[in-house]
Amino acid sequence: MPETLKLAVAQSTVHRDPSDPALLRASGAEVRSLLRQAAAAGARLVHFTEGALCFPSKEIMSELGPDEIGPSDWTKADWKVLQEELDSIAELSGELGVWTVLPSIHQLPDARPHNSMYVVSDQGKVVARYDERTMSTTKITWMYTPGKDPVTFDVDGFRFGLALGLDVLFPELFTEYDRLGVDGVLVSYSTAGVTHHEHIAVQARGTAVNNTCWISLAVPANPDGGLQSGVIDPRGAWAIHAPADGTPAVVTTDVLHEDVTQIGREFRQRTRERVNS
Repeated sequence: MPETLKLAVAQSTVHRDPSDPALLRASGAEVRSLLRQAAAAGARLVHFTEGALCFPSKEIMSELGPDEIGPSDWTKADWKVLQEELDSIAELSGELGVWTVLPSIHQLPDARPHNSMYVVSDQGKVVARYDERTMSTTKITWMYTPGKDPVTFDVDGFRFGLALGLDVLFPELFTEYDRLGVDGVLVSYSTAGVTHHEHIAVQARGTAVNNTCWISLAVPANPDGGLQSGVIDPRGAWAIHAPADGTPAVVTTDVLHEDVTQIGREFRQRTRERVNS
């Protein structure tokens, strides 16, 4: 089993209009550029932010909008271009031989879409998809269909879970991943159009400590958001940060099989069994 895995986390430009093919293609081009940079740095797994291809605006999507928020009109989205960009990124992942976690919206035939994270293997195939479960009031009321299940995947002997959006605020989701034996959780969180989200970094660091696991936090290139992308080790310390000025970038660090992860997990399991007996 490999001792380390080189993980890359990106902060990228997030656009908010899924009806604009030029913006969707610009997002796809930036993702591919960052993917190439990560591969050149030796990354085996590259993690992108919520809305990496598009983080749809509730105002733009509202069928009553843009001045009144109501049910989203998803016929506005250019699903064809979104799929083409996803396919192009998956193909590049295969060419580069890297795993990619790419958030995007996932179309459903007879319901609102999911807010999702696609897992693309180093063979260029989508092998898993996680759908955001918790959701803001706006998302659940007007925009998306929530997901139901945790998702894990394995790369080179390391197991990762996935979390999206407001999932980061719910400790029980990370307790669930702890029971599923993950080495880390990839958290994609959007600050697009929003300021003062410094508390999310505090939440992510606490989650890493509480579950003695690695946390990768991928956020947009938004200097006003109060966050930057980075990776947190199982003791809650930042292993790596993207630029604080919000520049689009990708940074890498080595993820290790930490003894504290398994020791902490066994302790938590024993303690929960005792408390709940």
